[in-house]
Amino acid sequence: MNRITRDILVIDNKPDNLRSLFSVLHDNGYNVREALTWQMAVEICKIKLPDLILLDIIMPDIDGYEICLRLKKWHLTADIPIIFMSTINDIFDKVKAFNTGCVDYITKPFAFEEVLARINNHLELRRVKIEILQLNSELENRVKKRTQDLENALKELQHSIHVRQELQTKLLDIVLHDSLTGLPNRVLFIRKLENALGQAKQEPSYKFAVLFLDCDRFKVINDSLGHLVGDELLVAIAHRLQASLSPFDTLSRLGGDEFGILLENITDINSAIMIAEEILKNLSIAFHLSRYEVFMNASIGINWGSRDYDQPEYLLRDADTAMYRAKALGRARYHVFDPLMYQEAIKLLQLENDLRKAVERQEFLVYYQPIISLSTGKITSLEALVRWQHPIRGLVPPIEFIPASEEIGLINEINLWVLQTACETLANWYEQKLIDDDSLCVNVNLSARLFSQKELITQIDTIIEHTGINPINLKIEITESVIMENSTAIKNILYQLKERNIFLIMDDFGTGYSSLSYLHSFPFNSLKIDKSFVKRMQENQENMGLVPAMIGIAHSMGMAAIAEGVETPEQLAQLRSLNCDYAQGYLFSHPLHQELIIDLISSSPQW
Repeated sequence: MNRITRDILVIDNKPDNLRSLFSVLHDNGYNVREALTWQMAVEICKIKLPDLILLDIIMPDIDGYEICLRLKKWHLTADIPIIFMSTINDIFDKVKAFNTGCVDYITKPFAFEEVLARINNHLELRRVKIEILQLNSELENRVKKRTQDLENALKELQHSIHVRQELQTKLLDIVLHDSLTGLPNRVLFIRKLENALGQAKQEPSYKFAVLFLDCDRFKVINDSLGHLVGDELLVAIAHRLQASLSPFDTLSRLGGDEFGILLENITDINSAIMIAEEILKNLSIAFHLSRYEVFMNASIGINWGSRDYDQPEYLLRDADTAMYRAKALGRARYHVFDPLMYQEAIKLLQLENDLRKAVERQEFLVYYQPIISLSTGKITSLEALVRWQHPIRGLVPPIEFIPASEEIGLINEINLWVLQTACETLANWYEQKLIDDDSLCVNVNLSARLFSQKELITQIDTIIEHTGINPINLKIEITESVIMENSTAIKNILYQLKERNIFLIMDDFGTGYSSLSYLHSFPFNSLKIDKSFVKRMQENQENMGLVPAMIGIAHSMGMAAIAEGVETPEQLAQLRSLNCDYAQGYLFSHPLHQELIIDLISSSPQW
């Protein structure tokens, strides 16, 4: 038993009793303190609290009952077990003793073995009680600590949730807004359109319109002044657009220099048109940026928000289609969407898809139209003209698919295929001796896009080497627009072709914008006069003067003149009288497939 359980206080007014108890208890290892009065007992307890008290009932001044009551009321001794030791053996006295708070009652005379046994039992009970109290206290402390930990964890969790919610809000704001202008982006704009469309389906009186705006010439400014200036301009455009709208309208940056506008609660399409006109007017005013003054216009497509649409994306799609029509009509204007425009867009999309398949399946054909020497009247060259043998539509003329090929980037592949095919065909004709004249040439048109390829010369060299054609029998036709794209680079390519003895022809001369001095610096061998000038020779005597001037320009620069679009003997006679060198047109032959053009050549026609 621990020392804490071995301190006993004996309260008895008889010294003999104290001595006998002291002797027995001390011999059994207890630390015994003695008190003859209750006052002495109190003072002893103030010095050190005992673990158990033995108390006699018969005491001077106040009896043991009262002493026990007072000790139990005193907070220092309230939990100390008290055992009464008395000669009184009446049951009522024992009940009274237990009612004062004692834990046991031993009747004198007593056997010391009984006293020791009861003392040991109550000390053990006290020890267990203290341990239980300590365990309860520890458990309570643990519960408090755990509770505090849980409260702290809850606070941290709540803080983390709050931080996460703020972060999610910020991330959502980033996801749904343009980082440069702060405007709603395409995703949020589509949601707005979806809400507007849903409201229009539920409320017949609700009207709205969608505007798709694309800046004109923005790429020129971005490329010339730099992306920082371009970004500054976009922010300025966004502010000016916002100023043109009401707080109920939604302005969005859809990407690049494209903006979407949702006009809600408007009366009719005229309201949307008025806003579009106001926007165009405001955008026409110069933008004063930090370092530059910039002018910017825009093209706007307007789509009335019909509730017949199934998807909000279709609303934006048709506004986009109307915007492209505005650009096609001259830019810096608006255009209202017409359902027929969608059908045209679908038709164009189908054409583009068919073109891509046509390149893969090699559905193209090369037709040849003869070019006649006006001095001899004989065929001197053949222009290779591409045709598309569509599996369903049949033969498609180039006017229908060449512009689309240019736009979707297939023209280069088509051009090179025509060049390869024409050279192979001419080489085969010579090899099979289908033609006798070894000076017969083939003319091939090359797109301006092809001249932007660095490997163009290598590709042409490969074709000439593969087909074995003499470069002098190859003539390449290019339009005036080619030399205006990048004059230095184009000039370098043309001179490399010239060094290979390949003839160079400027096609559609007179329809472009090149100056004579500019033209003079390029190594062309011939100028091809556009058929529109040839057609007007007989219609108006005043226009007759343009063809002689063009022929004179060609001759003054050491070039030959080729007139295309010759359809009548009168035109042929006039060209001969003007000393034109070559002619081409329906008067001589329509473009023909290679078998038919061979038959024509074999017949040795002469005009």
